[in-house]
Amino acid sequence: MTRTFTSAITLEDALAALGSGARPVAGGTDLVVGARQGKAPLPDAIVAIDRIEALGGIVADDDGLRLGALATHDEIVASAVIRGRFTALADASAIVGSHATRAHGTIGGNVMNASPAMDTGGPLLCFDASAILRSGSKERRVPLGDLWTGPGATIADPGELLVWIQMPSPEPTTGSAYVRLEYRRQMEIAVVGATAVVRVDAGSVTDARVAVTALAPTIRRVPEAEAALVGSDGGDEPVAAAARAAAAGSSPITDVRGSAGYRSAMAEVITRRAIVAALARARGQHVPIPASAATIAVTPGAIR
Repeated sequence: MTRTFTSAITLEDALAALGSGARPVAGGTDLVVGARQGKAPLPDAIVAIDRIEALGGIVADDDGLRLGALATHDEIVASAVIRGRFTALADASAIVGSHATRAHGTIGGNVMNASPAMDTGGPLLCFDASAILRSGSKERRVPLGDLWTGPGATIADPGELLVWIQMPSPEPTTGSAYVRLEYRRQMEIAVVGATAVVRVDAGSVTDARVAVTALAPTIRRVPEAEAALVGSDGGDEPVAAAARAAAAGSSPITDVRGSAGYRSAMAEVITRRAIVAALARARGQHVPIPASAATIAVTPGAIR
C-alpha cells in the first residue's frame, strides 16, 4: 500500500521526490490496473507529475517532433502534424485501451512501462525516437532501441524521469502505418502488431523500417524484412518476402491470448497489412486512421 503521495508542480519537485525513492505517475492507467490484477503492488511512495506544465505539449518544426512525456494519446491522435508526417503513431494511439485510457494515458507512461505489447512502441522505434531522461544532476538522450531491456524493464535509473521524446522529421514521400491484430475495438492488448515506415522515390522503395510488437521480449525492428523492401518496387513479391522475414524474426510466446504458433502465423499477415498501408500512404493514397480497421481487406496488388 502506498504510504506517501506527493503532487509535484515543478520538474525540480518531481526529481527531488524521485531522488528520495518515489515512483512517478501521470495518467496511472497501467499502474492502477496492474495493482488491481495483482501483477505488482502499488509503490510505497508516489509522486504525481500530471500538473507539471513543462512535461506537456507537442512541438513540431522542420527538424522533427518533440513529445512531452505528458502528451496523451488523444492529443497525439488530434495532432495534424502527427497524422500527416508520423501517421503510424496516430494509428497506434487511436487504438490504445479505451476512450478513457486515451484521454488520460500518456506517451511517457507508455514508453517507460516498456511493455512488449505497447501499441506506440513500434512507430516510435521506426521513427528513430529517443527518450530524454533527466535526473537531479544531469540529462541524457537514449535511443528507444537501447532503452528497453525486457518486459517492463528499461536502463533508466530510479532517479531519472522521462521528460521528452524526440524524433527526426521523415523524408518526403514517406508513408507509415501501424496495424494490430484485433478481436475487439476497445480495451484490447496487442496479440500481434506490426509497424512499417517506407519511403518511395521514383517508383522504388528507398528506405524501409519494419518493427514487430508482442512478438519478442521487447519491441524490435526486423532488418531482414527491411532489406526485402529496399530497392524493390513495393509489389506483391517483395511485400510477401518482407512479411515472411518479420514472422521468421519473431520469437513469440504462448499465453492466454494466443499460442506461439498462432502469433507466428499472424505475424506474417499483420506485417503484410502494415507494409501495404504504409506503401499506399507513401504513394499519396488515403488510408484512414487507424490503419488496423482500414487495411483488413487490402492486398498488395490493390494499391499499385
